[in-house]
Amino acid sequence: MPAMGKVFLVGGGPGDPELITDKGIRRLAQADVVLYDALIHEDLLLHCRPDAEKVFVGKRAGRPSERQTDINERLVEAARTGANVVRLKGGDPYLFGRGSEEAEYLVAHGVPFEVVPGVPSPLAATAYAGISLSHRDLASSMAFITATESEAKDATAHDWPRLATATQTLVIFMGLRKLDSLMQRLLENGRAPDCPAAVIEWASLPRQRTVVGTISDIAERAREAGLGTPALTVVGEVVRLRETLRWFDQKPLFGKRVLVTRAESQARELCRTLRDAGADPIAVPVLRIVPPEEPGLLSRAVGEVGGYDWLLFTSANGVEAFFRELALQGGDARRLGGVRIGAIGPATATALRAQGLRADVMPDSYRGEALASAVLAATGALDGAAGAAMRGQRVLLARAAQAREVLPEMLRAAGAVVDVVPAYRTLPPDAEACAELRRLVDPATLDVVTFSSSSTVTHTLQALGEGGVERLNRLTLASIGPITTQTAESHGLKIRVSADEYTLGGLLAALEKHLSETP
Repeated sequence: MPAMGKVFLVGGGPGDPELITDKGIRRLAQADVVLYDALIHEDLLLHCRPDAEKVFVGKRAGRPSERQTDINERLVEAARTGANVVRLKGGDPYLFGRGSEEAEYLVAHGVPFEVVPGVPSPLAATAYAGISLSHRDLASSMAFITATESEAKDATAHDWPRLATATQTLVIFMGLRKLDSLMQRLLENGRAPDCPAAVIEWASLPRQRTVVGTISDIAERAREAGLGTPALTVVGEVVRLRETLRWFDQKPLFGKRVLVTRAESQARELCRTLRDAGADPIAVPVLRIVPPEEPGLLSRAVGEVGGYDWLLFTSANGVEAFFRELALQGGDARRLGGVRIGAIGPATATALRAQGLRADVMPDSYRGEALASAVLAATGALDGAAGAAMRGQRVLLARAAQAREVLPEMLRAAGAVVDVVPAYRTLPPDAEACAELRRLVDPATLDVVTFSSSSTVTHTLQALGEGGVERLNRLTLASIGPITTQTAESHGLKIRVSADEYTLGGLLAALEKHLSETP
């Protein structure tokens, strides 16, 4: 028999994937098996090891889902194989999450467990809606109740005559379908008809919606707004704070559904930036970063890098590929010696800093010709003296297998000896990504499509196939800069947003400006 494993009951937070705790992330990274609920944000599963078994177990109110007894048994069975098991639950495991029932079952079967608390949904829902659960002048007490109780009970356990007025703030879980009757109980037991109430749907996510009213009309207002589950209901004077404290749904890109087409390894940064602006990022990588067809060229160049005068990078991917090969050879940054380094822009410079290096040159305009001019200026090779100043200079350019030739051509024209070495290739998306892209590109599903390179444009069009241009032109298309815009427009795409600064930050700023000016 294998040694007994352990089960970790982990609270995944209320929805926003960045609200999970550090310990929760660590337990996910260590897990062999993860059993997760329906309301878990898919980005949380990115913290799991690639080889971890990820099992969806439902648990969504009002919809078919796995029985709790089956989930309990799964936890025990997995632990008995010696596995580290994470039971990933929305919000906090012990707050109306049935985590305590799972823990009791584990104890009864001799399975060790640990609880990792999560941010409870009422704390996040009210904070993101601009409502404070407590307030010095408005509320010094609160109660959490669920509208969905155990079917084993003969009658409700709620003492409504006391509960209705016992606390100044009342939070009701899973009560949307019973909102009429719940509000009626509060009225019958002493709450004033004009007491403020709010229903918060999809708390902490860009799709969050908040409807405010009073006990007497909140059910009707929620119906008119078409609110659905998951939703929390908040009753009390603190609801009035929303008029001045709302912030989340005031963000510049709040609720906008934005397609991120970058490679998987790079998409997370842009998704995080978009989420900070209130957008709902949807990542579908339309290109894959793979090693070059002739890896020996990069290997040889890395081995001889100390003999070059300049080492130039035009992407973070190139930096990562170069230093990965350097590490495989048992080398480090010392091999570069007196080699001067050029980076095309901030993202590339950041990748270099991660290797403990600073770029000697980085142009103000993040294009190949600008990097060439910066290198020429740094060697005094401008104003007609280019050939003399660069003659004999050896330049190594580690880049994508297919790229614009303007950079090496300008340096060669200045007398430099330039070795262009493919450090990586970009390939089209796989069949699954293509199918997902074809499903998503529609105004009913998306608001914005972002292009961060010419490759993302061409691969997106290839994936969409016939009619792709027409489908994309029904959406707001945003480009990171003029080269990407030029590529897109050459295919007939209508770029409505083009960044002035050719960075992810510049793309976001341009998108915010455009959407603020568009009705």
